Amino acid sequence: MRATIVQCGLKWEERDANLEYISSLLDAAAPGSGIVVLPEMFTTGFTMNPATLVEGMDGPTVRWMKERAAAGGYALCGSVIIGDEGRYYNRLLFVTPEGDVSFYDKRHLHTMSGEHTVYSRGNKRVVVSYHEFSFNLQICYDLRFPVWSRNRGDTDVIIYSANWPSVRSSVWKALLIARAIENQCYVIGVNRVGVNPDGTSYNGDSAIIGPKGELLASLQPGAEGVISAVLSREALDKYREEMPIWKDADPFELL
Repeated sequence: MRATIVQCGLKWEERDANLEYISSLLDAAAPGSGIVVLPEMFTTGFTMNPATLVEGMDGPTVRWMKERAAAGGYALCGSVIIGDEGRYYNRLLFVTPEGDVSFYDKRHLHTMSGEHTVYSRGNKRVVVSYHEFSFNLQICYDLRFPVWSRNRGDTDVIIYSANWPSVRSSVWKALLIARAIENQCYVIGVNRVGVNPDGTSYNGDSAIIGPKGELLASLQPGAEGVISAVLSREALDKYREEMPIWKDADPFELL
């Protein structure tokens, strides 16, 4: 399967402008992909103003994702502000070309940014089966928590959709590799570039990592762009058979 990542700047709280721009990037680079991954809150930037920006699961962004996925013949994945039963969620959507929608609500809300004061925390681990791979859906800050990311024998690819600040770029890059190695799976990490009105800057450093921790594809820090890599089912299975580290893993229970 060909996986494509989109590293781009985001206009602050301007949904329509962001959708139009991302559409132009997809038109240029995504055809032939099996899955395309976008940054966290790709319609708004990482904002703490959900009340004025919230959408429903039948809103314009979900409709746009369905249209793009159907037209491109790929699954489309990215995080959006969604309202559900009176609460706001940072929700990662996984939309197939057939219009099926799976979603994951961010569990680890970034307390230092006050995310926990305006968004509700998700409590469900979500793994989506699509074609020959199983995708574990994660968002940004989740990357720091290895137990939550743990491959329980059901994960081939972990997706991290992020707005990860440049001041902590070294952590982002190190942990993407660590999550791939410890879980013997592919990792897709997609981060934005640019600067928020409050001065928070983003380098991107988006990458696709192989199960041995090898870099399969990456984008230059600070640069906008689209890049792809092939996720090989055969190579993943062969590596897991040759190095069955998972058999020696410690059991645990998440309370």
